[in-house]
Amino acid sequence: MASLYDRLLLPKLLKCACSAPPIAKQRAKVVPQASGKVLELGIGMGLNLAFYDPAKVGSVTGVDPAPELRQVAMAAPRPDGLQVRVEDGTAEALPFADSSFDCVVCTFTLCSVQRPAQALAEARRVLKPGGRFLFCEHGLAPDDTVVRWQRRIEPVWKHIAGGCHLTRPVTPAIAAAGFTMVRTDTMYLPKTPRPLGWNEWGEAAA
Repeated sequence: MASLYDRLLLPKLLKCACSAPPIAKQRAKVVPQASGKVLELGIGMGLNLAFYDPAKVGSVTGVDPAPELRQVAMAAPRPDGLQVRVEDGTAEALPFADSSFDCVVCTFTLCSVQRPAQALAEARRVLKPGGRFLFCEHGLAPDDTVVRWQRRIEPVWKHIAGGCHLTRPVTPAIAAAGFTMVRTDTMYLPKTPRPLGWNEWGEAAA
């Protein structure tokens, strides 16, 4: 059973952090590129829903293991005509058949799943051959000084931020899962502490 903190306080903390303007701008770079039948890993509070283009997207299916977040996601703002379904599930064990989706969207999710490699393997499994994996994630910084701070902060950060890790590699993990990298961009998010703000986003092909 989820703790009182997880049920009442964590959703408020996550909404404040994950809807901050620098992160919203990153979502706006990635999510509108989705098309076809879309799966969103860790849909959380549905913060991406407002950015989908219903003219390009047939449907969005979101999975998340937290009932409190799924409830918020179902009421989240979205464009008229966008078909959305939110299901109970984890990224490491997706309840879908092989080759079920044209596109998988993964934003600020790999930091908190229990087994990132398994989550990426599952994303590749449910994508059609040549399907698109659109991602935007924070993770291990390229600068040693920042990495040292990430490692100092991470043990405490994980406890207060829903299991969020600061030192997980992003693009190398996606490539190691068998995806073909199509394009990748990187930067430190503005107005964000550097240990929390290293961001990698782009597209990979299954």
